[in-house]
Amino acid sequence: MVSYHEHTDHQYAKHIRAGAPDAFKAFMAWDAQVLRGSNNVIPRKYTELMAVAVALTTQCAYCIEAHTKAAHSEGATQQELAETVMTAAALRAGGGYAHGFMAMKFFDQAEQNDAQ
Repeated sequence: MVSYHEHTDHQYAKHIRAGAPDAFKAFMAWDAQVLRGSNNVIPRKYTELMAVAVALTTQCAYCIEAHTKAAHSEGATQQELAETVMTAAALRAGGGYAHGFMAMKFFDQAEQNDAQ
């Protein structure tokens, strides 16, 4: 069985680059500026830990790998990574809880419609 996420999948970026060269170039330049820009105020270690947190919440396996390794290279500790993981998990769970407010609202609306 073929896995959806394979370590070598990045080789297919060439197809995106060939199919949308201007957008690809702009994206790569923007990505590099955001993550490694020379005028960035936030230290790179923290940028990478934030990227890990976002990758965990968006569940991008490739981003999790790349940014975890980059955070390690920038001096992040295992404890910092663990705290990042738990922060992302708490926010993800908080999002589910907060969206539960909408579910309750829609349920109340359905109840009110049934009563009419």
